[in-house]
Amino acid sequence: MIECHALQWGAGGTALTPPLDLKLPAGSLTAVIGGNGSGKSSLLKVIAGLDRPLAGRIEVGVPLLGGVSYLPQQQQVDRQFPIRLAELVSAGLWRSRIGRSEQRMRLRQALADWGLLDLQTQGLHALSGGELQRALLARLSLTDAQLLLLDEPEAALDEVGVRLLWQHIEHWQRQGRTLMWVSHNLAGLSQKHCEALMIARGGCIFAPIGQFITDRQRFGQVA
Repeated sequence: MIECHALQWGAGGTALTPPLDLKLPAGSLTAVIGGNGSGKSSLLKVIAGLDRPLAGRIEVGVPLLGGVSYLPQQQQVDRQFPIRLAELVSAGLWRSRIGRSEQRMRLRQALADWGLLDLQTQGLHALSGGELQRALLARLSLTDAQLLLLDEPEAALDEVGVRLLWQHIEHWQRQGRTLMWVSHNLAGLSQKHCEALMIARGGCIFAPIGQFITDRQRFGQVA
């Protein structure tokens, strides 16, 4: 699904890491971990086709338009934009070819799944950080994309929101979708069966998440 060949990325023409070679199969679940400024978010943008790599190449086994869905950090969302929560969530259906009645059903179901039915008429400016994050995740859940790239999806979520997030991640994985997500919550990943890509100035390491948790002394501060 994703293949990186001697990939390098970074701002201002300066690579953040040595060349990365990586292959992630379809249906895989990968956490992207590392310290602040290491290049985690930048890597997701390169994979999503939003930024160009500095060197090397990347192959994504789905069309970038429609086949990939990217969840940005919520500070990139203009909370003064004059739309309601339901309109933000419904943007996940913009490429859908299903009829209007089916779209309305799916939208309502997504709002219900994320506990947003009572907030659907609220403007973005009136939402808490956790409510906005659930709305962004609900929008993503309406897409048919096979590759989901999530930049800090747990941000601002309370315990209930995190539980809903993991229910959806497990559901998406059962559907055979490929997921990569940036996380600073290493403790929260300790009970999950997934791989992790640690990004650092000295290089990138790909291993089961448990290896990073049990051998922190070797890997240092990874999240």
